[in-house]
Amino acid sequence: MATAHRSGTRVHRIPPALRAPFEGRTWREFGYLLLGLPLSVVFFALALSLTAAGVGLVVTFLGIPILAGALAVCRGFGALERARARALLRLDVADPTPVLPRSEGALGWVGAVLRSGVSWRHLLYTLVHMPWAVFAFSVSLAFWSYGWCLLTYPLWQWVFPVHAGIDGLQLYGDGTHDVYLDSPFELAATSLIGLLFTLAAPWIIRGLAAVDRLLVAGLLGPSRLEGRVVRLESDRGVVVDTAAADLRRIERDLHDGAQARLVALAMDLGLAKEKLLEDPDAAATMVDEAHGEVKLALQELRDLARGIHPAVLTDRGLDAALSSVASRCTVPVRINVDLPTRPAEAIEGIAYFTVSELLQNVSKHSRAQTASVDVRRTQNRLLIQVRDDGHGGADPTGGTGIAGLAKRLGAVDGLLVVDSPAGGPTVITAELPWRA
Repeated sequence: MATAHRSGTRVHRIPPALRAPFEGRTWREFGYLLLGLPLSVVFFALALSLTAAGVGLVVTFLGIPILAGALAVCRGFGALERARARALLRLDVADPTPVLPRSEGALGWVGAVLRSGVSWRHLLYTLVHMPWAVFAFSVSLAFWSYGWCLLTYPLWQWVFPVHAGIDGLQLYGDGTHDVYLDSPFELAATSLIGLLFTLAAPWIIRGLAAVDRLLVAGLLGPSRLEGRVVRLESDRGVVVDTAAADLRRIERDLHDGAQARLVALAMDLGLAKEKLLEDPDAAATMVDEAHGEVKLALQELRDLARGIHPAVLTDRGLDAALSSVASRCTVPVRINVDLPTRPAEAIEGIAYFTVSELLQNVSKHSRAQTASVDVRRTQNRLLIQVRDDGHGGADPTGGTGIAGLAKRLGAVDGLLVVDSPAGGPTVITAELPWRA
């Protein structure tokens, strides 16, 4: 029995060295190396001939489109290689950005192909891969075929004709002396050598395939700069959307809160002014009520200003600002801030609003009895952990604001991890880059 199940885990009883020659991975990678040689030879010949013709004719107009055609052929070869790597090497390399002409027509396409660094990397892969494919094909086929042939030699040794009562594989012959592998010891030794070759071949094949993986991932995928640009564009969209949402929230709070209260206050003061001579007592009562409205309006403006950027955060840092947030939470909160220095203002502000949003969720949804906030620096990261002993079940996709918070953190290379099993407790960890 080759395998056994122990505590839900698949445990192999056969050592990896003995399983390797029969595993699907070995045969897939061996097939990849064998198929790579004919494909690379064909595309190498096409790319080299077209590139040489294009470079030779570059002094004329004809050389430029020929060179662009060579690069297009190499991009097609790259697409085929990514598909082969995906199917046989289980390597999923994203397709690079397609050619984007700046103008319409053939000339725009030719210019875009020639300007594309991806196209030139595909050409480099086509030229480099052919000699490597020859080497990988030769080594893998030699080890694999010699290993299995020698290992199974006793099974097919009978095919050799009998010469003077001796039959077997001729190792050496000079016309006077012939050496054949026909005795039991020689047959066993041949099989043993074949076994060593067979056991070593899968690891050699995997090493050769690893080089192919590096070539495909390094030359045929999107460039790091291109990926970074795409990510920055996405992060910029998140930042713009977040800023727009914050502006709408501030406008709504001003319109529905402080502005409405101030309008009502102005009307009350106008009525009090009219009654000041006719009914001084009623006017005094209305002025007293207006005074209360002023206090409420001032409190709403303070809360709104605190939501934009609290002064205590700027003056005293995260420890005091988070203590202020915890004092307004409906659940008792323990604050522990252990920072050697203050981070950058932007990072500090994001950390503050992250904790504020999470504590609001604790107040509204967790039904917790206690909560805690730990803030500390870990290497080059600012680590924030918010815990509560509530009923758990926090879902980043459940509309609790956690999904938006994760996007906001991701826009600055941050991270948000939610651990909230049903029944609790809930532990939410946020990481931000440390920037002093």
